[in-house]
Formats: sequence, structure tokens, C-alpha cells
Amino acid sequence: MATLRQLEYLVTIVDEGSFTRAAESLNVTQPGLSHQLQALEREVGGPLLERLPRGVRLTPAGRSMLPHARAALAEATRATNSARRATGVSTGELHLAALYSISSGVLPRVLGLWRRQHPEVRIRLFEHRRWDELAQAMAAGQADVAVGPLPRDWEGTARAIGAEEFLVVTHVDDPVAAVAEGPAVRLADLAERDWVHFTPDSGLSEILDDACAAAGFQPRIAVRTEQAPSAVEYAGAGLGPTLVPANTIPPHFAGTVLRPDPPVRRHLTGYTRTSPDPVTTSFLDILSSQAPLMPAHVAERLRDADRTTRAAPRKHE
Repeated sequence: MATLRQLEYLVTIVDEGSFTRAAESLNVTQPGLSHQLQALEREVGGPLLERLPRGVRLTPAGRSMLPHARAALAEATRATNSARRATGVSTGELHLAALYSISSGVLPRVLGLWRRQHPEVRIRLFEHRRWDELAQAMAAGQADVAVGPLPRDWEGTARAIGAEEFLVVTHVDDPVAAVAEGPAVRLADLAERDWVHFTPDSGLSEILDDACAAAGFQPRIAVRTEQAPSAVEYAGAGLGPTLVPANTIPPHFAGTVLRPDPPVRRHLTGYTRTSPDPVTTSFLDILSSQAPLMPAHVAERLRDADRTTRAAPRKHE
């Protein structure tokens, strides 16, 4: 059976790109490194790496084994941290995986509150562009807990957080205000506009495309960006409307903020592969109770717009 040391050697050789650099990184001799890799290859019944004049290349067997080797090493690290925390040792690391938009919109407040309770526990954050990439990384053992939409048929533990609302933001003088009904706007009324969109590998791109498709059109693109905060700034500068999670709109944003009709929401969870230890449970507790799905400053802007609409005199038919 393969040992964790052998798996560590395989991963390090691949990451360093050569036996020489891997041996230096691991502080072992190169013959010792080669011996352990050969023992691993005998165990699996074939070569895992091909030596090249400049570097190494994985064989098909090596490509198949590598993600499992990474997962095993990550799981071993988490097992050690979990055991230390369960026995009262407050140091260690919490490994956390999230989508980029959640990392910028939800996590700052949550991690600030959580860190004050666990100041000796370091946080290692892994960020992903799409929910399916996040799910694959979690299935491979990347982190203790993930924050995002719950993957289909997830067999681990899951804690519901709530529904994250997406809003249309645009320039303060955008003519969309003339067709908006209070704080709401029909997405179909924006069908002829150029949009601040997202790069195709961003999960936010799919959300925007799906929302526009449900309204009967395909959005024209003024510019693409990868991050929601950048999209907010571009929209506020007049490049066109965009659709972002409410919690990514900063308090200082001077543009127009509207609810799309039909509404666009994303249900979030905190999920783990195994039963969470006490420290991970503490994080999930704060996440589920304190996640800023709808920030107070954004909610107040929407209420103000609704009150203004209700107070305006009705036009005679």
C-alpha cells in the first residue's frame, strides 16, 4: 500500500518539475527520493513519471493517481488539525474554499467575527470561479468547509445559509430609471442595452446569461470582467448595467441600484465532506447567522426607492 511519504514525493516531483528540485525541497537525497518513487511504482504496477531532458511528465497512470495523492495529503493535514482542535489545541489552520464573489461579498464580515473567537487559528482560503469547480475541489479534499451552492447529491454535511439576492446596478443617470417601477426593473426592458458582463469562465457569467435568457434575450457585451466589485465600478462609470450579488455593492456606490424582475437569487450553504469538528462547527454557526446576504446599506436604498415611488402622485389615466 502506498504511504503518505511516497505520495508526498510524487506530488512534490510534479510540482517542482524535476527530481533535483524536489529532493532539495523535501531535504532528502535524490537517490532516496528515486527509491521511494520506484517503490510506489512497483506498488501500482507501472511507471508514474517519465524523465525528460528538461523536467518530468506524468504517464497516464500518474495522471490518474495525482489528484488522489493530493487529496490524501490534504486529508491527512486536516485530520491532524482536527484532532489537535478536538483535544483542545487552539492552533492550526482552517481550510476554507469559496467562490470569488462569495469571498468578496460574504466572507470578510464572517471571517472577521470568527477570527476574534479563534485568534490562534490561521485561515487558508481557496477561491474558485465556478460552483462546479468548487464542488470538485471539495470532493478531492481541498478544504475543511466550502461556501457556495450545494452540489447535487452531496453526501457530506451541509448547513443552509440563505438566499443571496442579485441586483441590477448602473450609472446614476441611466435612463433605465424612467422605466423602473420603484426599486424594480423588468430585465426585458434592458434587452437592447450593452452590459457589463463577466468572463466566460466566471460563474457570474452563467447567472447573468440565464437571467437574461429567462427574460427573452441574450445580453450584448460592452466589457467583460472576472470580479463582481469591478463590474459594479464599470457599471457605475456608465459602461452599461450589470447583475451582481447585493453584498458586493459598496456603501459608497453612487449609481442606481434596482431589483430585477423576475428576481435572481442564489442559495448558499456551508458544506463539508465529513462531520465538522468543533472549530469548523463554530465557523458554520457564524456563517449561517451572520452572513451579509443583503447588506443594510443596500436594503435601505431599496426601501428609500420604494417609499419615494409610493409617495409620488399617481398620474391620471
